[in-house]
Amino acid sequence: MNRLIGMENEEKTSFMKQLRQFYERKYKVLPVIPLILAVVSILIIVNFYNAHGDIFEKDVSLKGGITTTVLTENPIDLVILQTQLTSKFGDANVRRITEFGTDRQIGITAEVATEEETVLKQELEKELQMSLNEENYSVEIMGSTLGNAFYKQMLTAIGIAFLLITLVVAFMYRSFIPCMDIMLSIVGDILVAVALVDLFDIRISTTGISAFLLLIGYSIDNNILLSTRALKRKESNLMDRVFSSLNTGLTMTITALVAIISGLIVSESQVIQEMFIILLFGLCADIIITYCMNAPTIIRYAKSKGIQ
Repeated sequence: MNRLIGMENEEKTSFMKQLRQFYERKYKVLPVIPLILAVVSILIIVNFYNAHGDIFEKDVSLKGGITTTVLTENPIDLVILQTQLTSKFGDANVRRITEFGTDRQIGITAEVATEEETVLKQELEKELQMSLNEENYSVEIMGSTLGNAFYKQMLTAIGIAFLLITLVVAFMYRSFIPCMDIMLSIVGDILVAVALVDLFDIRISTTGISAFLLLIGYSIDNNILLSTRALKRKESNLMDRVFSSLNTGLTMTITALVAIISGLIVSESQVIQEMFIILLFGLCADIIITYCMNAPTIIRYAKSKGIQ
């Protein structure tokens, strides 16, 4: 057993040594990777905006409309139902509700861009061929004015958070390069997350906007760790400190990713899945941006300042 553990440790040490050698030789060209990622993300977002008039698709909690829940075990063709509701009301999204831990249908939810609840109920009764009452039908109405107000408030919260983080980072480092490095990583993480949301046609609710706010906090952790160890610590040499932060940062991020993926597998809640998917997109992007852009930038900045 001890021999096996020793062999595993030797393999891990050898891998990290090879990774470090590669990094020391190629760190100057690594920023090309996140740059390409950012350009592709911007193109996806711009294309989506030109097609839909917004940077992502909003659900009824942000643009107004009705969310209905119908309890039924009868087989339903969701594609046909969604097509019919879309042709009638302009925009609709229909999902199946299943029993926890099984694939057995217990109902459906329909999000429709209308505030005419009576008309929607009649249309659902017609399409589902069933009578809807208090026992099998519930409805939640969100006015378009209130939905837009929520959207603007959440965007304002993200803007304020970004501004405050900028001020804190500027106070900590008092230098332009490290500050811009950290803030660009946050912007990059959000850009990639939004682009992937558009690519996979995910509708964003108030929960999704909150997930972007959480992503800002997650994004800054690794970059603060990297910048602090590289620029403010003095033990060992520069590359040792960078790789120490890389090891710690990757451990933190991978741990968070494992928890998020586990939540996605277990949870059947649309709200939780939406939040976890956005965090998953953002954290995967953060690994690339932090260690292919931020770390090389910090290394070059530290060497220019004579920090070893």
